[in-house]
Amino acid sequence: MRAFFPPRSPMPMTLLRSLLSLALAAVTTPLLADTVWLKNGDKLTGSIELFDSGKLLLKTDYAGTITLDAGKIATLESERELLIKQGDFVGERAKSLRAAGQGQVELVNGEAPKVVELSSISQMLPPKPLVQDLAWTGNLSVSADYKQAENDIKDYDIDLDTRMRHGAWRHGIAVEYDHETKDDERKTDRVELGYDLDRFITRQFFWQGQLKYSHDRIEDLRTQRTVGSGPGYQFWDDALGAFSMTGLLNRNDYVFADGSSEHFNSAAMEWDYKRYLYGKNLELYSQGELGAPFVDEIDYIIDTEAGLRYKLNSWAALTLKAEWDKVSAEHGDTNERRYVIGLGVGW
Repeated sequence: MRAFFPPRSPMPMTLLRSLLSLALAAVTTPLLADTVWLKNGDKLTGSIELFDSGKLLLKTDYAGTITLDAGKIATLESERELLIKQGDFVGERAKSLRAAGQGQVELVNGEAPKVVELSSISQMLPPKPLVQDLAWTGNLSVSADYKQAENDIKDYDIDLDTRMRHGAWRHGIAVEYDHETKDDERKTDRVELGYDLDRFITRQFFWQGQLKYSHDRIEDLRTQRTVGSGPGYQFWDDALGAFSMTGLLNRNDYVFADGSSEHFNSAAMEWDYKRYLYGKNLELYSQGELGAPFVDEIDYIIDTEAGLRYKLNSWAALTLKAEWDKVSAEHGDTNERRYVIGLGVGW
């Protein structure tokens, strides 16, 4: 008896063709993009990175990240979830955005969509996994100097400066390490740490608490500790730069190599300025402190640095920095200047 084998079903081949068609469609279908309509009739597509202080950062694949003035925007559209803030600190999550009337946008939240004025939005950004409105920026630069002549000199410098903002709080962390040898003998071996905590009372006014620590293994002044607090004012902080000033009352503790120590109070005025130029490819910055100790032996203290960062690509930058430290004292002044060229990364 001849065995009977049923004919093969055509379904596997049909299923394979269907899966192949879906895969090709997924490859050829463009990724969802955000759309911005301008009041002059232009239409831009890209990905919204940040809307803050009247500026919109739109990341495009044809012109990089561009900055748009909110006053020039007619409306927006996005299929992504975005965190929208209409007050200084409190926000809501919109599942998507739909285009609305002139100068308006519709926030889509399930059964309760609403139309809001673009001018009422203080901040818009994709929500982060843990802290939804976290905005994190920073720079890390490294420089090295080698000189082989009558004296062999090696100098290393590492700088980290980062800021994190969420809600009414802003954290600032600064770390610097400087190591120099001359003919294998250490001339400089110093580490400096700083932490600032700002609590914004309004969009401009904030209160700052500050901690500073430095340790030098070479100089007579081995350890410096400073704890300070005081009010500050944020003049602006947007996509093109930032500028703030802070007044502080400080408690200073000095420890010397022979084990002796000094303690005194001081007042200080600090500033922090940065400005982006040429499509954010060049950054000009300056930060520093002018201090007046409450002791007769010291008149004033200046500790400042200024520099340029030039972006080589989306993450690397060339840094040129100048530092100036001066102490005017009863028994003589100190005046130190230092210039550093390094390579770093930014985010």
